[in-house]
Amino acid sequence: MRQAPRPFSLTRRRLLAAAVLGGCAHHALGQSALPTATDLQEQLAAALRQSLPLLVMVSLPGCPFCKVARDNYLLPMLRERAFAAVQVDMQSATVLADFDGAQTTHAQQVRSWGVRFAPSLLFFGRGGVEVAQRLSGGTQSDFYGAYLDQRLGDARTAVRRAG
Repeated sequence: MRQAPRPFSLTRRRLLAAAVLGGCAHHALGQSALPTATDLQEQLAAALRQSLPLLVMVSLPGCPFCKVARDNYLLPMLRERAFAAVQVDMQSATVLADFDGAQTTHAQQVRSWGVRFAPSLLFFGRGGVEVAQRLSGGTQSDFYGAYLDQRLGDARTAVRRAG
């Protein structure tokens, strides 16, 4: 006797839909990933020259929530140029210059920030200071976009005031 296929759970349906929609969004942009953080001091300086905060996404390879956050929210929002963004892999030994120019790795930098969940979004302004509340962990919430918009608004306001 053949067993009936297992029905999709609501979570699996959302992830599948997000993967499909995310694929459409990043192909439309011609971009499928955020730039990798290499020199936070320089990447922040470039953002601040445009009066923008630097959003750092802390992620893990293969993390489905990271993919949803990146493909469905961050990449489409980059079109609006409301922020600059880079990505840090929380387990990577990739070399990175921190906000003071000191050499570290992605994994060491993530530990120094005290980040424990992926995805986590951090918003930086002058001096490498966080200028908005972090958005940590994956969510199935329909309010993720609203939470992100609120934090980006706070970060943009803080950067412009300090300008």
